[in-house]
Amino acid sequence: MIISERIFKVLKEQRISQKSFSEQTGIAQSTISDWKRKKTNPASDKIMAICTVLNMTPYELLEGTESRNNVRTDYLMIDRSSEAFHLMEQFHCLNTIDQGRVLGYAQALLDNEEKK
Repeated sequence: MIISERIFKVLKEQRISQKSFSEQTGIAQSTISDWKRKKTNPASDKIMAICTVLNMTPYELLEGTESRNNVRTDYLMIDRSSEAFHLMEQFHCLNTIDQGRVLGYAQALLDNEEKK
């Protein structure tokens, strides 16, 4: 099954109209119609908007195997302009020992919050 076929299958299952899907994703209705009529797939820059509206992970949309194999993959989407993204960039620059220290510190902060 190609990606666009999976999208239309999920739209039907979730009873979402193409018009509503277009409005929610910001993708032109004509583009969505082209996927169906021409059997083409959405551009890669549209995948996250599609996944958000359909409440799917990119893995489910692109591979279609997550729900069939009961494999769960967790994703965390972080805006590149956010402090969280900057923190993750810094974290990945650390060596393994220092990454462990950061994780330990974060866990201690969480434990302290739970005690409050």
